[in-house]
Amino acid sequence: MIAEIGLGLLWFAAALSVMQLGLGIMILRDRESASASAFAATLRPIAVIQGVMVALSFLCLIQIFWVTDLSVKLVATNSHSLKPWLYKLAGAWGNHEGSMLLWVTVMAVSGALVAMLERRISQAMMIATLAAQAFVSIGFYAFLLLSSNPFERLVPTPPEGAGLNPLLQDPGLAFHPPTLYFGYVGLSIAFSFAVGALVTREVGPTFARAMRPWVLGAWIFLTLGITAGSYWAYYELGWGGWWFWDPVENASLMPWLAATALLHSVTVLANRGALKAWTVMLAVVAFSMSMVGTFLVRSGVLTSVHAFAVDPERGSFILVLLAIYIGGALALFGLRASTVQEGAKFQFLSREAALVANNLLLMGILAIVLMGTLYPLVTEASGTKVSIGPPYFNPASAIFFIPMVLIMAVGPMLRWRKSDKAQLTAAAAAPLLAGAVALLLVVIFGSGAGILPTLGLALAATLAVASVMPLFRSKTNRASLPIWGMVVAHLGVAVTMAGMASESAFTKETLVASAPGESHQVADWTITLLAVEPVAGRNWTALEARLSAQRGEGEAIELAPQARMFSSPPTNTSEAALLTRWDGQLYAVLGERAPDGRWQLRLWWKPFVPLIWYGGIMIGFGGLLALIGRLFQLRRTRPIRKVEQASEPTGQTVPA
Repeated sequence: MIAEIGLGLLWFAAALSVMQLGLGIMILRDRESASASAFAATLRPIAVIQGVMVALSFLCLIQIFWVTDLSVKLVATNSHSLKPWLYKLAGAWGNHEGSMLLWVTVMAVSGALVAMLERRISQAMMIATLAAQAFVSIGFYAFLLLSSNPFERLVPTPPEGAGLNPLLQDPGLAFHPPTLYFGYVGLSIAFSFAVGALVTREVGPTFARAMRPWVLGAWIFLTLGITAGSYWAYYELGWGGWWFWDPVENASLMPWLAATALLHSVTVLANRGALKAWTVMLAVVAFSMSMVGTFLVRSGVLTSVHAFAVDPERGSFILVLLAIYIGGALALFGLRASTVQEGAKFQFLSREAALVANNLLLMGILAIVLMGTLYPLVTEASGTKVSIGPPYFNPASAIFFIPMVLIMAVGPMLRWRKSDKAQLTAAAAAPLLAGAVALLLVVIFGSGAGILPTLGLALAATLAVASVMPLFRSKTNRASLPIWGMVVAHLGVAVTMAGMASESAFTKETLVASAPGESHQVADWTITLLAVEPVAGRNWTALEARLSAQRGEGEAIELAPQARMFSSPPTNTSEAALLTRWDGQLYAVLGERAPDGRWQLRLWWKPFVPLIWYGGIMIGFGGLLALIGRLFQLRRTRPIRKVEQASEPTGQTVPA
């Protein structure tokens, strides 16, 4: 019965979405009539009720996974009665249908929050924004109800479920997909705001201020989601890498790149009234990348360890949605671009110019990643299989990344609108000196480091020094939260770069076949295989190696990498053992047993590799500080805005 209630709520929410779009169009076509005014008052409640209905529907799905209701097809094919409770819950979104219901839920709840909380934009723009959000939602409701019903019954009911993909049975991946989805769907709100602004011709600072928290929130979730996904791949897949330019990894990176550009552009528009058309275009591009990523992951056109839906028919559905949404938005942009007034002007040497330059470089990296991801699909269609990996992505993206970091270092210290060479020289001196010193040290002491890792370490030092300099332009305790957020986020980028470059330059690896009692060396660690023993968990069995790790004359520490076997579905996984120290991480993987009885062991020493994820967390935390600061600013200025808006005619924007 719970499944039928969930399906009914989903249909109800879809009907409300259709009503929301229809009323929105009707009101916008005849804004001055009395009926339009009456209907306008109902649009916000409809959006809120829609959000509540679909949220309840998703709770129904969680409930049937919690009780392992095997009469529901989705539960029977993705769960098992013996699974730990966390993975029973994660099973609700760890599959195609459930993840799409989660997508729609986040989208509808976000629309409800916009309807409840947003009071800065004009009524016309609010109506257009909610109508655009409903237009996007309708496609996903249709996708769910017509081709991916998560509540479909299964007759007869099987005695046991097939289980969840063991690779997904990990705390990191239980929360990784929802985090990314919050990011993807946050960009849908930015897209709807952009469409609303184009429809009402209100592309200005007010529109940017309304959109900025959503872009910032989406960017934070995308940052944390990508960071968590990278760490999950690092410790769960057992290959010792943190990024492989896998197509699904790229699918999450592309929206992040576009969102990063949008975040900086929308800030310029909100604060300085410039980059109007560029901001709208970036909002369209950012959501487009979310849709492209969704299509790649769920269409079956690519093979990845992450892709869990291989269904070309449903992929075609998403491709049609992609064409409708993005084609429609671009067409609207083409029609209204001439009506978007030119924003405030700025000179070549200014903070705005630095942000524009970095936006263009981000788009260059995005183009590199997009081409590298799609090119194998194009060649495969013509009968030729090619593989695109780090040898293409690393140097190609570095062409754009290196100048971007240099501009990122000096940009925040330039003045708005107009700066000068003397200020540029003063701003760049200390960071460039730090970079030069780091470069010299790596050349002298880092023998064997490649060109890119060496440059990466030098750039990390440059950016680290530059990141904290804005705090010294005024008294530190007077810096606003958005300034602190920028500092922490930029410093996080430097920390991540340092971790990436150090791991690439100085990693040591040992691959051996070992018998119990034998010792092996990796970097300055001595690893001894003590024994290999069978162990068992709730829904798996494993062979566990007991390793003794000793650094120099220090205390020996025991590690326990496992080779796990899951019976439902039948899958073997490697559980790496990690030992973290201040200067790096020891990484051990147990392999197969050789015919002579020895065990394969793969051992790495990865200097400063945790910095990659510490930096990612710092970037997200910096975004959170900026978001909190913006919300506090909004609360302080709200009474002033009410007075300003009350003095303006309906439908007009508030000046910056």
